[in-house]
Amino acid sequence: MSKNLSVQKRIRQAEKARLRNKHYKTLIKTMIKKVKAAKSKAEAEPLYREAVSIIDSSVSKGIIHRNNAANKKSKLAAYIAKLS
Repeated sequence: MSKNLSVQKRIRQAEKARLRNKHYKTLIKTMIKKVKAAKSKAEAEPLYREAVSIIDSSVSKGIIHRNNAANKKSKLAAYIAKLS
């Protein structure tokens, strides 16, 4: 480990950010799985709205790129459209 104090601080900050980002990414994946596990359109739509909310908040926090978020939301919307 470096003796430079600023390097040590950056290491601590990077670890905190990594854990924070991991939490939100896991949350996104879980919500996507919940939407895909829904049996009907009526069951999936409220879950979809919640997933979109979490994805959008992750974009605003800088955790995922906006194009990545748009791709995830688009795929979920297409999946819900196929449900009956």
